[in-house]
Amino acid sequence: MPLVNVIRGDRIDSAPINVRTPFIRIPIWLALTWWTIKGLARLAVVLVRFWYVTGPTAVFGWLYLRWGWAGPVGLVALVGVVTAGWAFGHRASFLRYGWWPVLSCYRRWVYRRKWLAAMVTAKLAVSFDGHTVLPVLKRVRCGAGVDVVMVRMVTGQIPDDFAKVAERLAHTFGVRQVKATPGNRPDVVLLHLFRGDPLAKTVRPLPVPAVPEFTALPVGRREDGDGYDLRLFGTQVLVVGATGSGKGSVIWSVVRSLAAGVTSGLVQLWGLDPKGGMELGMGAPMFARFARKDYAAMAELIEEAATVAKDRAGKLYGRTRQHTPTPDEPLIVVVIDELANLTAYLTDRQLKDRIKAALSILLSQGRAVGVHVLAAIQDPRKEVLPFRDLFPTRIGLRLAEAAQVDLVLGEGMRDRGALCDRIPQSLPGVGFVVIDGDPTPMRVRFSYLTDDEIRDMAHTYGRLRVIDGEVLDGAA
Repeated sequence: MPLVNVIRGDRIDSAPINVRTPFIRIPIWLALTWWTIKGLARLAVVLVRFWYVTGPTAVFGWLYLRWGWAGPVGLVALVGVVTAGWAFGHRASFLRYGWWPVLSCYRRWVYRRKWLAAMVTAKLAVSFDGHTVLPVLKRVRCGAGVDVVMVRMVTGQIPDDFAKVAERLAHTFGVRQVKATPGNRPDVVLLHLFRGDPLAKTVRPLPVPAVPEFTALPVGRREDGDGYDLRLFGTQVLVVGATGSGKGSVIWSVVRSLAAGVTSGLVQLWGLDPKGGMELGMGAPMFARFARKDYAAMAELIEEAATVAKDRAGKLYGRTRQHTPTPDEPLIVVVIDELANLTAYLTDRQLKDRIKAALSILLSQGRAVGVHVLAAIQDPRKEVLPFRDLFPTRIGLRLAEAAQVDLVLGEGMRDRGALCDRIPQSLPGVGFVVIDGDPTPMRVRFSYLTDDEIRDMAHTYGRLRVIDGEVLDGAA
């Protein structure tokens, strides 16, 4: 038995070899009978397989024979009126049960036409036992700007094989980007083919939740057009991006989602802005602690946060593994703009060592006890940020080099679609979010707040601020 029978995939038979076969004479009536039966069987298969073509054709044909042109035209008009009423009356169900299934059938036909060439040129076709075996296109599911193609891999393939040739597949199918993710079965990979770009437009500030949901903070929009919610519980967040990439958009989007908690006392924001308050200064009334020019005060603030984390860990020992915020023991978020000024560029070696030691404790112990860090940095090198791996949630905005992508987000993330080095300067706030344990980077655009919107937010939700050790009234 040929071994190709144990290999998953569509087999492409090789060209026949000219060999001399014995000539057998059969009666003409027997040959005609066989050809007729074979033809009818193939016709039946075609009629059943392409029911979405043969069915409407039969209906239109019967209507024409029964009522002439009035029959087909009347049916088309009736379907058009019902469809329009459905689309305007309940758009969500129309898209889900009407438009997307029809578009999925059409897009599957488009991909099927190019499938053989795409698999062969991307080197995803496998030669085995004298045959060429292709991955099987199983299903296409369309959404707003994205097609999800389910593919059954050839035996021996893994999703990373598709991720490495994602750019080739994107050019072959004529889409903006392709991302490969594992399917719900070991032998299945999901190809996300993004046709348009919902992130091309600036995302306006999102509504402030009345009570912050720390497991799902609304901060922006995903590349499939849906909203993106950032998880803060149980994690520390690192934002890396070149100058003008939109690090401020990430910071203020998170702050805005926590604003109501600041007013109620459920959240405390502690801010460090080594650039003299250029980024965080406009929202200073939002911060319970704020340091902008005194590096000693910054060191003391980080050490105080580390002390709070250790004290809470002692109180929670044996009771719970996750702190629950209350007004008496609020969730503390330490916001640091340009972390490199504290860990690499600071000339006072003693202060630098104090900051590094406190940050290490804070990053390793703080997330379970409700003391979190949201830090932004431009230079992702190891010598600049030695404890980069202590941030389970990493956000890569526009980066200068392709090599920096894996350095920031983790090994292999660029192959999986995190093209941070290709984000244009015209799209600030666009980046890729990677969470520990999830191999798929998520492309997101964070909301943009103008200076006036930040000041209005601080005036509305701010309470009390301590700037470089001096207590000021938040309403002042």
